[in-house]
Amino acid sequence: MNYFGGISIRIAMLSPIAWSTPPKKYGPWESIVSLLTEGLVKRGIDVTLFATADSHTTAKLHAVCPIPYEEDKDMIIKVYEGLHISEVFERAEEFDIIHNHFDYLPLTYSALVDTPVVTTIHGISSWKILPVYKKYNNRTFYVSISDAYRCCDLDYIATVRHGIDIQSFHFNENPQDYLLFLSRLHKDKGAKEAIEVAKKTGRKLRMVGFIADQAYFEKEIQPYIDNEQIIYEGHVDPEFKKELLSNAYALLHMINYEEAFGLGVVEAMASGTPVIAMNRGSMPELIRDGETGFLVNSVDEAVEAVQKLGSISRKHCRESVEKRFSVDRMVDDYIKVYETILEKCKREEKRPWGFYEVLMQKPGYKVKSLTVLPQNEISLQRHSHRSEHWYIISGEGLVTKNGSKFRVLPGDSVDLPVKGIHRVTNIGGQNLVFIEISRGDYLGEDDIERLEDRYGRA
Repeated sequence: MNYFGGISIRIAMLSPIAWSTPPKKYGPWESIVSLLTEGLVKRGIDVTLFATADSHTTAKLHAVCPIPYEEDKDMIIKVYEGLHISEVFERAEEFDIIHNHFDYLPLTYSALVDTPVVTTIHGISSWKILPVYKKYNNRTFYVSISDAYRCCDLDYIATVRHGIDIQSFHFNENPQDYLLFLSRLHKDKGAKEAIEVAKKTGRKLRMVGFIADQAYFEKEIQPYIDNEQIIYEGHVDPEFKKELLSNAYALLHMINYEEAFGLGVVEAMASGTPVIAMNRGSMPELIRDGETGFLVNSVDEAVEAVQKLGSISRKHCRESVEKRFSVDRMVDDYIKVYETILEKCKREEKRPWGFYEVLMQKPGYKVKSLTVLPQNEISLQRHSHRSEHWYIISGEGLVTKNGSKFRVLPGDSVDLPVKGIHRVTNIGGQNLVFIEISRGDYLGEDDIERLEDRYGRA
């Protein structure tokens, strides 16, 4: 299958560095980045993943941070975040799109490069960071992960809901009788409320996740852990998590905030496990009330929902995820986003004489296609840092080189040394098209000294 009009594109995938990509345990953003990256590579798309050095990928991996900063508390986070982000933007010309999953900080680099930047807004940690998003609203592209989690002050190019590797989750039609809490142990995630539901229904509750708020854990959670009815499993590895999801009677997702997505909710349903969730944020977009779980507004309603779980088909839970939350669907949606962006930001740079397009750029060289319109010419100019080689594709031109003039036709070549004075004029009735290969230690467009210019440019 061909994408992008059959043209190969290069994507820089910027992952967070709190955890590895994919994460060993917790790390929802990193997990999605990994699934998307691997899905794009399978489609034959050129992806460079910027992540921690211990990450695993079939894409090209570029890393400056050796391990996740959550695994090394001595690491100065801002130092490695700065190094990590700068690596992407210093290499921006090597890519057609930079896909940012790193929150707001990379946006501050976006105006410094020509490469379009798309940011998936996984979550906004505080509305105090919104001014950064607003500043670059017209400069970059934003993707929301649910319709519910859109800010009215921002423009979005699309909503792309997360996908998961469905086949890696084990469907179980005959679960055990325990309820499951699977998330960070934090007030926002409703850990206390999950315990209340378990106590009122008399059911066992197994709790999984890392302690995100120690004071909250010690006050609201720890006193109820008896390892009989209320069991805290800790921060578990992915395989044990999948086992717990598959065997659970239901997942309790009693959130106290407007959650952007809820990856664990989808993973539970992929295992056949229905979800009882507070009717907030994106939950109505994920759960079909009465079909794949129940949307509730209180602990008491959740208690009632537990009594109705027998009406939910676990097979239907799985089928719903297969239709709506596959990795393939997510990859398809992001490819559409990339296509839209590339259409909006064609790499043709307009000039008074015509236009050019950068075909390739690596350290030390750049390849461009230049089109000079009939009876137009580039300025009489020279470069201090680069030599150039021209190969004529079509049209008829008159080249000026160090005072000499000669006609060029398709198949002709011209070599221009560093500081050599040159110009080309389209003397024919059709576009003059040629390939330009520049070599040197600096290839910026400001390395042009114009000696004469028909269009009045300095």
